[in-house]
Amino acid sequence: MSGPNEPLLEVRDLAVQFFTYQGTVRALEGVSLSVARGEIMGLVGETGCGKSVLARSVLRLIADPPGKITAGAIRFKGRDLLTLSRREMRRIRGNEISMIFQEPMSSLNPVFTVGSQMLEVVALHQAVGREEGRRICVEMLRQVKMPDAEQVLAKYPHELSGGMRQRVMIAMELSCRPDLLLADEPTTALDVTVQAQVLAILEGLTRQRGVAVLFISHDLGVIAQLCDRVAVMYAGGIIETAPAGAIFAAPRHPYTRGLLHAIPRIAARQESLAVIPGSVPSLVDPPPGCRFHPRCAERFFPCDRVVPPFYEPAPGHRVACHLHAGEEGRRSWERS
Repeated sequence: MSGPNEPLLEVRDLAVQFFTYQGTVRALEGVSLSVARGEIMGLVGETGCGKSVLARSVLRLIADPPGKITAGAIRFKGRDLLTLSRREMRRIRGNEISMIFQEPMSSLNPVFTVGSQMLEVVALHQAVGREEGRRICVEMLRQVKMPDAEQVLAKYPHELSGGMRQRVMIAMELSCRPDLLLADEPTTALDVTVQAQVLAILEGLTRQRGVAVLFISHDLGVIAQLCDRVAVMYAGGIIETAPAGAIFAAPRHPYTRGLLHAIPRIAARQESLAVIPGSVPSLVDPPPGCRFHPRCAERFFPCDRVVPPFYEPAPGHRVACHLHAGEEGRRSWERS
């Protein structure tokens, strides 16, 4: 069991590779992060940077072949999940760690009613009868502010709106009272009003229960509204972590600054949107040194040769960028 001061989830130096005909895709390399009880940790970055791969790795849902977790540790409540058997992992999935996927229509079976699918989940993870299971389902749907909860159980997924389907998924995943919730872009397909309602429900339920949340999104507005801390990913690695306020007020990595500058600002009357030049590198043959250096306007001599370690320019603010190296770091470049 984890101690009172230990994080609930701790990922250390995680590496994931996919072996394809084009070559070995180094999807994650040296990824480390932690999430505490009652904390909502945001994970942000461009499409293809490895956010979903990281979440699926926590649940050990990486298909082998072609994928494989090749290095690192994933500690949950003090246990390394990578050392557990498949049977032990099945006990943890749903009961202690749940995941909300990006598109609810792909997660809900279209040929079964909402009630039958929710009852199956409850029966699988809790020793309750059918009537008690139904009561739990109705109660969870009411907690996520679902109108006519009892009637919804008899409906099929296609009879519900996108926001209602997402509420069903949240209710289903929280019905077993997990300690950790992995939310993989759960509001991407929703309009802004429904998105705000879903975020308020998700935040309220997790705060009340002390659930730890890893919230994955490419929407910086959602991240700013919901998260306590933020980790920024680029090309298979985490490049900056900090409290949410610090990320938005004083971003330290050039990539993070580029993401924030690309947000449209109506008040500024921009004639054109700011963009990060270039494109995300291939993870089959990533560039040496800092993977962002081919696109970085602030690169200098060690960036294309030396992988930057993490520096801490402010308490709790860590950034993997040579711009923040002190004299000791500069001497190490000269020696290399």
